[in-house]
Amino acid sequence: MPEQMKQTIEPLLHVEGLKTYFPIRSPLGKTVNYVKAVDNISFHLFDGETYGLVGESGCGKSTTGRTILQLIEPTGGELYYHGENIFKADIKRRRELTKELQMVFQDPYSSLNPKKRIGSALEEPLRIHEIGKSQKERTEIVLQLLHQVGLQEDYYYRFPHEFSGGQRQRIGLARALAVSPKVIICDEPVSALDVSIQSQVINLLQEVQQQRGLTYLFIAHDLSVVRHISDRVGVMYLGNLVEEAPTEELYSDPLHPYTRALMSAIPSPNPNVKKERIILKGEIPSPINPPSGCVFHPRCPVAMDRCKKEVPEKREISSKHFVTCHLI
Repeated sequence: MPEQMKQTIEPLLHVEGLKTYFPIRSPLGKTVNYVKAVDNISFHLFDGETYGLVGESGCGKSTTGRTILQLIEPTGGELYYHGENIFKADIKRRRELTKELQMVFQDPYSSLNPKKRIGSALEEPLRIHEIGKSQKERTEIVLQLLHQVGLQEDYYYRFPHEFSGGQRQRIGLARALAVSPKVIICDEPVSALDVSIQSQVINLLQEVQQQRGLTYLFIAHDLSVVRHISDRVGVMYLGNLVEEAPTEELYSDPLHPYTRALMSAIPSPNPNVKKERIILKGEIPSPINPPSGCVFHPRCPVAMDRCKKEVPEKREISSKHFVTCHLI
């Protein structure tokens, strides 16, 4: 979708001040502290776009996706879909809204029940949401889904162990598509697959997106894959969103010191082009006791005293390019 059009319409999905804290309990069951996995992040998705969410392992990317689907209970914040707050809706209405938000999970091996045939696994969401008037109609829907994701109809009768990782991920996508969602959260959908299979799954995701007009939240740590598939990208560090921009602008002109370090790690396809690698010193701080001020300041090569004391505000540097840093 052209950028000028996106600016004139409301977001399809809007995340505002999202927090997800996990309690740490003493042996007696008393809460003594919290793991701040996601700490007050805000972003939005426009209809038909792909929003990439990147960062190091443990930064809160997957927790963000699971909290949006309420597989994990949010600690705070708001989630608006078509302008309606899902978190504050009653159970019946929440079920109706979240039907349009589905997920493709990271591990294609553990996300399918090994005791269920593929046909039964794909029919389950149809039965739950009362889609299809009869068993015959539901079977026909499943066979159409298998065909759309590039699998044969006779796979309907097989068990998960009879498939490769790439085939299982196609099945995972078919299951997400079963209830005709508008938004699919892709939680590192190709990280567990061979490189030769990754491109096939990525191409399939793009084909299905065009055919169905889907919106993706694409969570990954592979920066090259994210650049290929995303329209905009958000960069997370220690539960915080530190930078957000249109894909090509972020990759060509990263502004936050953490984003610059990430981009410097991308291998250059041209061996004659030398890139300066930015090596971050120290360990990632614990999300149990995150640093004061800017959470990145203990590892930031250009940190000032102000960075240790004041939490930086999210500022728009250019159109759709936001940075959370005192130095920008």
